[in-house]
Amino acid sequence: MTLNKHLYQHPKLVTVFGGSGFVGRHVVEALTKRGYRVRVAARHPEQCYFMLQIGEVGQVQMLKTNVLNRSSIGRALVDADAAIFLPGLLFESGRNTFRNVQIAGAKNVAELAKAAGIQLIHMSALGADENSNVPYAKTKALGERAVLSADHDAIIMRPSIIIGPEDGFFNKFADLSRFTWFLPLFGGGQTKLQPVFVGDVAAFIIASLEGKVPKGRIYELGGKEVLSFKTAMEQMLRVIMRKKVLISVPFSFGIVVGSVLGFLAKIPMMPKIATADQIRLLQTDNVVSKEALESGRTLQGVGIVPHAIEAVLPSYLWRFRPKGQFAKNGTPDWSR
Repeated sequence: MTLNKHLYQHPKLVTVFGGSGFVGRHVVEALTKRGYRVRVAARHPEQCYFMLQIGEVGQVQMLKTNVLNRSSIGRALVDADAAIFLPGLLFESGRNTFRNVQIAGAKNVAELAKAAGIQLIHMSALGADENSNVPYAKTKALGERAVLSADHDAIIMRPSIIIGPEDGFFNKFADLSRFTWFLPLFGGGQTKLQPVFVGDVAAFIIASLEGKVPKGRIYELGGKEVLSFKTAMEQMLRVIMRKKVLISVPFSFGIVVGSVLGFLAKIPMMPKIATADQIRLLQTDNVVSKEALESGRTLQGVGIVPHAIEAVLPSYLWRFRPKGQFAKNGTPDWSR
């Protein structure tokens, strides 16, 4: 077994807040491959001990941390060389509110990281807008302001819809396609999207840690293609080899349904499908702005070539095919 030489040269320690989530797991894996030591700061570390298997023995450590508790944040930052803030919510539950996590929690981490002289990389979201009537988008923008007020050198990244294994977008619709004869196209499916591969987001973080990304700026991370919601659904259905009727659904009706589903999601053990706010977010295009493109505040602007969506989807959506990984044009492929 070949060991990473960097592990014997006082490797840097990176604290990843929210490191046990979908994006966090990919970021932690990318960090370990580059030789970093990683401290996963999570509210429930006992639920993600499997992550200790990532990297070399002892390269990843867990620490129970609450971003609303400044003392626990301070402990998570002890001896750290950099910090990454990934927590975000799509559903509110108890004290896990948009304002608590995406504003107060972000502000706490930024202030303490700045006081400790630690580089901070903060994940926001494309579509963050202080004037939005959607709490998710509004609090993401207010969180950005709080972070940059506390630390002018913080690097803010605004990814579009993040795709990859365990994502909450294509996986959700692919799973739905197994039980229904149709898929909904909210607002006719004309909303423009620019899905970005989770591995490309992790690559941006690595580039930021290695000094390849100018500090104190807001970056917009989008994938290689801009496509409509309808085209995204059509592409997904081709990958999972299923034929479904795509039905246009008015945003107004979708918001009503989302309100009901959002209420049911607050009940323990009920599936979290969608909320009215998530449907409202689909009323606005989710693509990298012209200003970000022109100023180089994108993946391509820092030298990262985004993965094409057609190269990413088959790598994890195959499990939704009628015959799983052996499916080929509707029949088992015994050669694989």
